[in-house]
Amino acid sequence: MAVCNTCQCYKKLGFDIKMAFQPIVNVREQTLYAHEALVRGANGEGAGEVIGKVTDEMIYSFDQQCRMTAIETASKVKLPSRVSINFLPNAIYEPETCLARTLETANRVKFPRENIIFEVTEHEKIENKALLKEVFKTYKEHGFLTAIDDFGEGYAGLNMLSDFQPDLLKIDMNLIRNIDTDKVKRSIVKGVLTVANDLDITPIAEGIETEGEKNALIDLGIELMQGFYFAKPHIEAAHIPTGFRAA
Repeated sequence: MAVCNTCQCYKKLGFDIKMAFQPIVNVREQTLYAHEALVRGANGEGAGEVIGKVTDEMIYSFDQQCRMTAIETASKVKLPSRVSINFLPNAIYEPETCLARTLETANRVKFPRENIIFEVTEHEKIENKALLKEVFKTYKEHGFLTAIDDFGEGYAGLNMLSDFQPDLLKIDMNLIRNIDTDKVKRSIVKGVLTVANDLDITPIAEGIETEGEKNALIDLGIELMQGFYFAKPHIEAAHIPTGFRAA
C-alpha cells in the first residue's frame, strides 16, 4: 500500500503525546467492550491543551501520530479489549493510502485490526462528506469498526447519519446528563435508539456519571456505556472496572 503525499511529508509534532484509556463496558454481560484512546500531553496535560498546540499545518501529522501512538500503547499495555481511536476527517486526502501508517503500525506491534474502532466526532465541521463516506467504506473493508462520536451535538446529527451508517453510535453526554429525571431527554434518546435499531447500528451511551443515569439507560435498552461512573481514563494503562471482566 502506497503512502500518500501528505504522509510522505509527515514530520514530528515538536511535542510528545501519550494516550489515556477509558473503558467502554457492556452492562448486561458485565464485560469490557473497548477502551477509548484519549490524547494527553507528555506530562499528563489534558486533550484541550494538547489540541490547542496543533496548527492547521500540523493537523495531518497530529492525526497520524495519534493513531500510531494509540495502537502502539494499546499493544504495550496489553489492552484486554478493542481500542477506539478518534480520527480527524479533514486530515484525510485519500482513504486507502492514508491508512498505510495505521496498518503498518498494527502489523508491527501485532495488534489485531478487527480490535480497532475509528470514531469521527461531530464537533469538527466536515469539509467533504463524500470523502468521509468513502473513508467509512474503506475502513470497513479493512476490518475496522466505525463509530460516530458525540451524536446529538455539533455540526451534523441526523444529516451525518443519513450520509453514512457506522457500526456504532455514541450518544453525546449532554443528552445523557440527568436523563433519569428529564423526560425530554429520554424521549429524544428513545428516538435515536429507534433509528439506530432500524439501521442495525449499536448505540453507546457516553458520559455516565450517576447510578440513576445508568439505570435509566438500561431501561431504554442500552447495553454499552462509558463514563466516570465506571472509570476515569488511565494514562498508558489498561483498566477493568470493578464488577466487570474481560470479554
